[in-house]
Amino acid sequence: MSGQMDLFQDPLPPPDPALVQLAAVIPPHVRFGTSSWTFEGWKDLVYRKRYPTKQAFVRQSLREYAAHPLFATVGVDRSFYAPLGREEWEAQAAQLPPGFRVCSKVWSELTTRVFPRHERYGDRAGQPNPFFLDPPRFIETVLVPMLEGLGAHAGPLIFEVTPSPTVTEPRAFATAIDRFLRAVPREAHVAFELREPALFTDAYLAALRRHPHASHVLNLHTRMPTVREQLERGGLVAETCVCRLMLPPGKRYAEMKEAYAPFDRIAAPLPEMREDVLALIEACRGAAELFVLVNNKVEGSSPLTVRALVEAISSSTRTPPPSTR
Repeated sequence: MSGQMDLFQDPLPPPDPALVQLAAVIPPHVRFGTSSWTFEGWKDLVYRKRYPTKQAFVRQSLREYAAHPLFATVGVDRSFYAPLGREEWEAQAAQLPPGFRVCSKVWSELTTRVFPRHERYGDRAGQPNPFFLDPPRFIETVLVPMLEGLGAHAGPLIFEVTPSPTVTEPRAFATAIDRFLRAVPREAHVAFELREPALFTDAYLAALRRHPHASHVLNLHTRMPTVREQLERGGLVAETCVCRLMLPPGKRYAEMKEAYAPFDRIAAPLPEMREDVLALIEACRGAAELFVLVNNKVEGSSPLTVRALVEAISSSTRTPPPSTR
């Protein structure tokens, strides 16, 4: 660990004074961040330090990301594909300042009800997953290593519920959520992100409300209702709220990735989405801590979307000049 700490003795470039001033308008109950952080196209937007290799950038850039004035959280997507061990979480925690929180995805082997019909799943394609929402496996492979490694930096654990190739009965799904939450400890907050509108039911929300350590992820994703619609249907269910802005309605991940790379500009602003986030911020005021995670595929560059959202907060809180009439 000492070698790693020596590595971090190099000073970071000083923060942009304009961003420091802008950050002052972020309400204390709101944390903005991005979905992952290792994008070389963010040079000069987020990263001004020069890294000798791409590998060094991937290993070391979280420290500079976390020093950005507008960011107080980050989403870890890599843990969706395989669980991270305690040492990996510790290496990330070593780069973070006090008070910074990490939102991490839960391993897909625990969030997939039926394996998609895709060649990468081999013989399991189209088959039920025996470990869907399995409490012992979740605790052993995900929860304990994350809590031990991140410590005070641990934020919500995000269960991205993979769309099923077969019909999921909504009430059975809600029952499975309730059963899982009864069996897992409350040391960390867990948030469920749906990709199938049919699962966003009153029974599902009622199951979450029975467990203070659980909530619904209000997401912008291709087939889901808008963030505002989810909010108006009761999506704010706990004192911790996660909002993930992922894909515009009707769009596909690969399509947006190709169109927007290298993610260094706003390509297609979504004013309605921004207004929905402002409404959510107000709904959470005095009621919940809000984590807002932004993906590049929403508008083209998540750091610039975050900046636009903070600028919108600033505009909405300015006192209008007195009338001269």
